[in-house]
Amino acid sequence: MTDKSATLTIGSEKYDFPIYEASLGPDVIDIGALYKNTDKFTYDPGFTSTAACESAITYIDGDEGVLLHRGYPIDQLAEKGDFLETCYLLLYGELPTAAQKEDFSHRVTYHTMIHDQMHFLFRGFRRDAHPMAIMVGVVGSLSAFYHDSTDITDPHQRMVASLRMIAKLPTIAAMAYKYSQGQPFVYPRNDHDYAANFLRMCFAVPAQEYEVNPVLAKAMDRIFILHADHEQNASTSTVRLAGSSGANPFACIAAGIACLWGPAHGGANEAALNMLYEIGTPDRIPEFVKRAKDKDDPFRLMGFGHRVYKNYDPRAKIMQQTCHEVLGALGITDDPILDVAMELEKVALEDEYFKARNLYPNIDFYSGITLKAMGFPTEMFTVLFSLARTVGWIAQWKEMIEDPNQRIGRPRQLYTGETQRDYKPVSERG
Repeated sequence: MTDKSATLTIGSEKYDFPIYEASLGPDVIDIGALYKNTDKFTYDPGFTSTAACESAITYIDGDEGVLLHRGYPIDQLAEKGDFLETCYLLLYGELPTAAQKEDFSHRVTYHTMIHDQMHFLFRGFRRDAHPMAIMVGVVGSLSAFYHDSTDITDPHQRMVASLRMIAKLPTIAAMAYKYSQGQPFVYPRNDHDYAANFLRMCFAVPAQEYEVNPVLAKAMDRIFILHADHEQNASTSTVRLAGSSGANPFACIAAGIACLWGPAHGGANEAALNMLYEIGTPDRIPEFVKRAKDKDDPFRLMGFGHRVYKNYDPRAKIMQQTCHEVLGALGITDDPILDVAMELEKVALEDEYFKARNLYPNIDFYSGITLKAMGFPTEMFTVLFSLARTVGWIAQWKEMIEDPNQRIGRPRQLYTGETQRDYKPVSERG
């Protein structure tokens, strides 16, 4: 806080509100006493101009294309580190020492198994259930199996719950995938790293040995890092709002997964790939580009531009590199949908219409192509997003619980309905 303040004038009355300084980005005006002092609320649909919390985890500058986790640029974390190192950073605020990293990795690795009775939960879903529906239900059920880590007032239990979710989400996600494919579940292996273990649980079958391709494992690890946290987005805000009521951490993360399922949020990479299927062949790209430029046509190119980033999405460059590495490692050269993607990428990067509007390919565009090439069906894309984002949700939830200024969330409204009316018996209603 500083000695600076902002003055609000309503009619002839003036009200002063303190200004808080940010270490990076815009300062904020504290309007906590606005209603008390003025008998008025602010109106901010989507809360796009409202800071709902104080956080030291992630910083985004959309105009400059900057994404920092605890001060570290996302490209450095993705190119030089690994996902569990990023998890440690988000949770504890610093990169781990060698000893801390080894200990943290060990603790995560030995929490990857799930309670055996949870298998019955999967069998309760229809065979064709969407994997995200399964994720919401199964993750929410964790509180029914792990009673010893639901007391949010106990720092040790909060830590155990955090480790359990980071460790068990890959197992649950892989089981959701296997269930949708009609294949037997594959148990985790403690001699595999986080990303390799997940790929093995998804694609191994009992009939033969499965060797994890190191290029794909590295790509998977990068995808996890790039999606680990993204400040106060819709799903993170959902987790914080649910957590503000004192809900157990497993319920809060299940709420975040439910919010992420929305096509405007976590489903964007699935929508981008579906668009590529709609285009079908490279020769049809000019037709769709023309439609995208027509302001009277509701069609828009999915996977281009970003609501937050008005410049290039800093995650997209790394995802682009990773995408081409995966395609090269798999020797994919004749997939018509990937041909459409590569040609569309070229058009978007060279066309002045797209360049002038900063409609660059974003992370969803490249991640969708990459995940398809790796063998994941489109309905699994958001599942992978939720797996990666779990650590960000947990870090944000943990920060919220430990914030002495945190209160239960209670947004206000601008009421525009009927004024008070008197009840009439049904016989008197016209």
